[in-house]
Amino acid sequence: MLLGYARVSTDDQDLALQRRALREVGCRRVYEEKLSGAQRNRPELARLLDQVRDQDVLVVTRLDRLARSTRDLLDSAERLRDAGAGLRSLAEPWADTTSPAGRMVLTVFAGIAEFERALILGRTSAGRIAAQQKGVRFGRPPALAPDQVALGRRLIEEGQAVRDVAQLFRVHRTTLYRELAKTVDAPA
Repeated sequence: MLLGYARVSTDDQDLALQRRALREVGCRRVYEEKLSGAQRNRPELARLLDQVRDQDVLVVTRLDRLARSTRDLLDSAERLRDAGAGLRSLAEPWADTTSPAGRMVLTVFAGIAEFERALILGRTSAGRIAAQQKGVRFGRPPALAPDQVALGRRLIEEGQAVRDVAQLFRVHRTTLYRELAKTVDAPA
């Protein structure tokens, strides 16, 4: 049996084109979602993968409707293979695991995509390191400025309660403790 999977990223987008293409190639059932492909929790895809049987074929209009990463694609293809089912993409005819050639091509393309991803991660990491060496700071900004931390330390040393000092700066006392601990002369 041919089973279709259609997905769009936002509620504003329409599933009609995918639905029609999947029905035209003979999909008896089409599972549909309006969720970002980056989301790991896609209930309709999970339901489809749970219900797929031997000799079924999962059909998608394009591979990016099924998976956003090579790893996700390979995981889904492996899960289908374990169930005795296949995978076919309408836009990428080489992605057809119902044939030996399609399985080989999918594996090769997946390897190339994984290699490309590793190269991108390497370049991104090198760029991040170079930016840090130039003084670029990543992450959230500190909750308190250095002068606030110094004032907070002085007020606490003068006998103010940590809770009161934290309220003064509109932060939680845990945040104040954490910021105080970052300085060299943090209280023990």
